Amino acid sequence: MLPVSEIYNARMAERGASLQRFVRQSGQFSLGRLVVFLLAAAAGWMVFQGKLDWPVLFVPLGLFGILVALQARFDRRIQLVRRAIAFYQRGLDRISNTWQQAGEQGQRFADPHHPYAIDLDLFGRGSMFHLLCTARTRGGEDRLAAWLLHPANAATVAARQGAVRELMPLLDWREELAVLGEDLRVALNSEALSAWASRPPQPFRAWQRAAALVLAILGFSAICWFLATNLTGLEARIGFLAAVLLEALFAVPLRVRVLTILGAIDEPAAGLELLAELLASVERQSFESEELRQIRARILCDGKPASQRIAGLKKLKDILDSRDNVFVRTFGPILLWTTQTAMALEAWRAENGAFIPGWLDALSELEALSSLANYAFENPLDPFPEFVDGPPQFIAKGLAHPLLPRERAVSNSVKLGAPAALYVVSGSNMSGKSTLLRSIGLNAVLALCGAPVRAVSLTLTPLSLGASIRTADSLEEGHSRFMAEILRLKQVLELPSPALFLLDELLGGTNSRDRAVGSEGLIRALLERGAIGLVTTHDLSLSRVADELSPAARNVHFADHLEHGRLVFDYKMHDGVVTGSNALELMRAVGLRL
Repeated sequence: MLPVSEIYNARMAERGASLQRFVRQSGQFSLGRLVVFLLAAAAGWMVFQGKLDWPVLFVPLGLFGILVALQARFDRRIQLVRRAIAFYQRGLDRISNTWQQAGEQGQRFADPHHPYAIDLDLFGRGSMFHLLCTARTRGGEDRLAAWLLHPANAATVAARQGAVRELMPLLDWREELAVLGEDLRVALNSEALSAWASRPPQPFRAWQRAAALVLAILGFSAICWFLATNLTGLEARIGFLAAVLLEALFAVPLRVRVLTILGAIDEPAAGLELLAELLASVERQSFESEELRQIRARILCDGKPASQRIAGLKKLKDILDSRDNVFVRTFGPILLWTTQTAMALEAWRAENGAFIPGWLDALSELEALSSLANYAFENPLDPFPEFVDGPPQFIAKGLAHPLLPRERAVSNSVKLGAPAALYVVSGSNMSGKSTLLRSIGLNAVLALCGAPVRAVSLTLTPLSLGASIRTADSLEEGHSRFMAEILRLKQVLELPSPALFLLDELLGGTNSRDRAVGSEGLIRALLERGAIGLVTTHDLSLSRVADELSPAARNVHFADHLEHGRLVFDYKMHDGVVTGSNALELMRAVGLRL
């Protein structure tokens, strides 16, 4: 298989050639429209002069309409090709690690009270979510975020892995998902649409819909009769006024109900074209894995496909929006345009509303899986982790940080579980201790949501996860940094068993004696609960705790050395306790002469 970057560059070149061809053809149609317009104008002048019969105008006007429709098709193709080029450029940016400037960052999911979201950089610029997310809908973004925030059980992870493996080679289909819809980012509000659809339907009675149609026909006939008499026929005028009176007697009592229906559809109807096209794309695709087959089955209904049903809803919304059209503003009231549209909307909701939450849920799950598949395709060296039963374990070979460029990320191997459930990690500043914690945490998150991991191999049991790496004070909640940390540690201690904990510089906000006693007590409590994890420290008294708990605990460290007056780090984990410190050297490096 070719490198992914070569595949993307080749496809970008193909799409670029198509774009040039479509732009050229669109320009030709524009020129043709101008020529035909001039011919139509000339023909109109000759008709006005009496040199041609007026039916001749149908020829240039018809040709002009055909050219307009054809150019619209080419303009649509141009939009799709440009989006496809952007899709592959975004992929190349991810591969070259220049992806941080664009894409959905997911800040709205950043919960400071979550046991690891902030500590592991799950959300925000340059985050895990920012890297992974290719969803087109808000529901897809929500589902991916939920998977990152809530580890799944082994059976669920296995099902997702099977689905991701099947989706990985379907590059054409993932491109199709990326270019659908009118806009590159469409504000499809899944929650609002689902809430609107789930409300108990209150369809109009059959006789009311029939009466509205009959009255509209009578009204239109009356106005045509009235116009045919040049607005002077007495009988036509009486007929028109009678029709208007009958329509008013029918429509006015329904006005509040009609306006309520129409007011409720505005926000839910945003992005319906995208939804219809996404559903149609899934309907056309066949799948082998059980997970994907079940997802597809949830959007298939007896009779008319879900995509056609949503397309029908969009047409009703378009009809409603056409009230601003001059013709509709003029003749809409006599046609009971608004009333009939409200009746049709409520009838649609009564027939299809119950299906919408299921369609949206299935589509959200598929978009989240597609995001993981895209990540897996662009990182073919990253394996899927293996989940096993038994006592808690996290055994990784060649583990690296997935948000760092592959060529810069230094890998380490970790073996947590019997006999060593705890690593006490000592080391100098900037040597890689916190990066190791985040590497373990992010790869655990990837593994537990069904994605491949940045490692040579990873074997683990299902685990709950907690971290205390980036705690900070909160003015809003009135918490100091130390209070925020101990609240987080309490949260970690209460994680469902078995748990993986990642603790950086325990209890740094108190005196050395309390820190030593508190840290030792917390570590022993976690191990007694069957948890596994790592604790980093500058306080070498914790190394004594690891010695006392051996073989259940192990001392490891990161080191540095001086080369030509510069501190050099290898970012590799070594056995034992660190023997040196670089604090003074770092202070001197920034100009603090002590």
